[in-house]
Amino acid sequence: MSDSGPGTVRRRARARWLLIGLVVLAVATVGTIVVLTRFTAGATGAANTAPLPDQLVTVPVTKTDLAEQQVVQGTLGYGDEFEVTGHKEGTVTTLPAPGTQIKQGGTLYTVDAVPVPLFYGPLPFYRPLTEGMDDGPDVKILEQNLKALGFGVGTPDTKFTHQDTVMIKKWQKSLKMPQTGSIGVGDVLVQPGPIRTGTATVAPGAPATGPLFKATGTDHLVKVPLTEAKQNLAKEGDKVSLTIGGKTGTGKVLLVANAPSEDKKTPGADAGAKVVVTITLDDQAVAAGLTTGSASVTFTTGVRKGVLTVPVNALLALAEGGNGLEVVQGGKHSIVKVKTGLFAGGKVEVEGPGIAEGTQVVTTS
Repeated sequence: MSDSGPGTVRRRARARWLLIGLVVLAVATVGTIVVLTRFTAGATGAANTAPLPDQLVTVPVTKTDLAEQQVVQGTLGYGDEFEVTGHKEGTVTTLPAPGTQIKQGGTLYTVDAVPVPLFYGPLPFYRPLTEGMDDGPDVKILEQNLKALGFGVGTPDTKFTHQDTVMIKKWQKSLKMPQTGSIGVGDVLVQPGPIRTGTATVAPGAPATGPLFKATGTDHLVKVPLTEAKQNLAKEGDKVSLTIGGKTGTGKVLLVANAPSEDKKTPGADAGAKVVVTITLDDQAVAAGLTTGSASVTFTTGVRKGVLTVPVNALLALAEGGNGLEVVQGGKHSIVKVKTGLFAGGKVEVEGPGIAEGTQVVTTS
């Protein structure tokens, strides 16, 4: 929430002493008598015709959009970890170092000194891919990956042809793999996109079937824990503003999920969190060079379009209750009672008689 709100209205009677010089001529003496006259903001709508003191600061009423916002602290990371599981018979000979980013066609690990590459797709290879097999969506995923890696022709479809056998052999040769012309279950790992490797579950020499290492996606994400009082700040699809490592950017709420139960929380996790909000970055460059860290997330909780606004410091607390503005027009100034609306970013929505865009009002310097 903005740090400027109704509580910041200046609580003052606003009394100004206007200096009026009266020159009184006497028969024997020439003197100057100074009379101080008090102008008080108690009389709403009353005008004063005296010249305005030079030190008064005035600003125009502006017509603009106001957005009420609240800033919450989150954590930068790469999202939830998942387990990379091997399905190829043999012995693990090499594993990737933690923090390695692996893209399409890259080697994830080796089994019996043979690479296990990464393919992109929505489902894993659940059967051997070879000439003469039945049609299926896994064939299309194979052809899409081969084409993306420079080993495909035509439009990928669900039918395995002899041309696929030829392209698989060429691809296998490029990786110094046995040129079988087919792909067995576990020969490649299919994931939705590139991955960033984490801690290994096993060491080289272990069987290659079963959990091998942890991994995440390669895109930075921001996670924000929200308490029950704040859980309605975000909904999926909302746009947010972000500040990460001194850089600013924007993002979108990807997921709002229940926070882990107390017994499942990681050490140091926020106590009392009701939900955890996951936010994607519109531009990954905002987090360039960072692995983890803090992030300030600004949620917009209310918007008013095309409303009249003044600085919060222009508001007066009237003696009879409510708020007013000191309006300046034609060298005269008067107090006008106003109705306030949304407070945001040091400004406040106002409405009152004679208050229009461009009206000059007094504020603090």
